[in-house]
Amino acid sequence: MRKYIIKRLLQSLVILFFVAFILYALMRCLPTSYVETMARQKSMQPGSKSYEEWMEQLTAMYNMNGGIITGFFRWLGSILRGQFGDSWRWTVPVVQKFNETVWLSFVMGFISFALELLIAIPLGIIAATKQYSKTDYTISVIALAGISLPTFFFASLLKLLFSVKLGWFDLYGLVGRNYDQLSTMGKLLDKGNHLVLPIITLVVVSMGGLMRFTRTNMLEVLNADYIRTARAKGLSEKKVIYHHAFRNTLIPIVTIVGGSLPGLFSGALITETLYGIPGIGYASYQSMVSGDIPFSMFFLVFTAILTLLGNLIADILYAVVDPRVRIA
Repeated sequence: MRKYIIKRLLQSLVILFFVAFILYALMRCLPTSYVETMARQKSMQPGSKSYEEWMEQLTAMYNMNGGIITGFFRWLGSILRGQFGDSWRWTVPVVQKFNETVWLSFVMGFISFALELLIAIPLGIIAATKQYSKTDYTISVIALAGISLPTFFFASLLKLLFSVKLGWFDLYGLVGRNYDQLSTMGKLLDKGNHLVLPIITLVVVSMGGLMRFTRTNMLEVLNADYIRTARAKGLSEKKVIYHHAFRNTLIPIVTIVGGSLPGLFSGALITETLYGIPGIGYASYQSMVSGDIPFSMFFLVFTAILTLLGNLIADILYAVVDPRVRIA
C-alpha cells in the first residue's frame, strides 16, 4: 500500500506540472486581458499617456513581457517559494481573497453534498428493490426532474415562491439589513437563513444523477448469482439487500464520492451568482473574466490538486469497501 501511494503521488506531481502549464497557457491566451483593460482605462484619462505606452509599462509591471514558457517558469518559481502574489482584480493578496471566499462555498457544498448522499442513496436503493412499482416510478420521475431542471430556472422558481410570494427569505445576499444589530447567535442564524434556498437548489439539481446511478447499480447487483444463492440459503431480505448487495453497490458510488472532493471547494458559480452569495465560485469567475492570472492560477491549480487527491482516495477506498480489491 505504501509503495502504491508513493508511486501515485509521484505520478500526480508529473500530471500536475503539465496541467499547470496548460492552465497558464490558456490564461495567457484568453481574449480578455487585465493589462489591456487597465491600459485602456488609463489612456482615456485627461492628459494621460497613449494606450501603447501604458501597455508597455503595465506589461513590464505585471511580468507579462515574456513568452508563455518564460512566464510559466517565472510563475512556477514564485509558487515554489511560497509567493502567490496579489490579485489584480481584487487588489489584495491571492491567499487572503481565497480564504475570504472558499469557506463559505465549502460550507454550502458540504451541507448540500451530505444531504444529497442521505437522500439519493436510500431512494435509489428503494427504487431498485421495488422495481416497476409505483414507488419506483415516483422516485424515477423525481430523479429525472432533478437532472432536467436547469439551475437558474429552479432557483428562480424558489425565489419567486419563497421570497416574493411568501416572503420567508431574502432575494439576494448573505446577510440581512439588520445584520450589524444582531447578537452573535442572531448573526449566525441570519446567515443560515440566507443559505437555505441556495443549499436546496444545489441538493435538488444534483441528487437526481446519484439517485439514478444508485438504482442502476443496485439492480445489477440484485440480479447477480451470489444474491440468488444468499436468498436460497434462507437469509432475510433485509440482510441480503443491506449486507450483501449494498456493499457491492458502494464500489462505484465511492468513485463519485472521491471525485466530489474538488466540488466542495470550487463553489457553485451559477447558484452563488443567482443568490448573490460571495463564494469562491463567483470570485473565480470574476477573476477569469477580468484576466486576473494570479488568482485564477492559484484557484485552478488548487482544484487540480484536489482532483488528483480525490482520485487517490477513491482508489484506496476500493480496498476498504470490497475485500476482494487489493492494491499492490
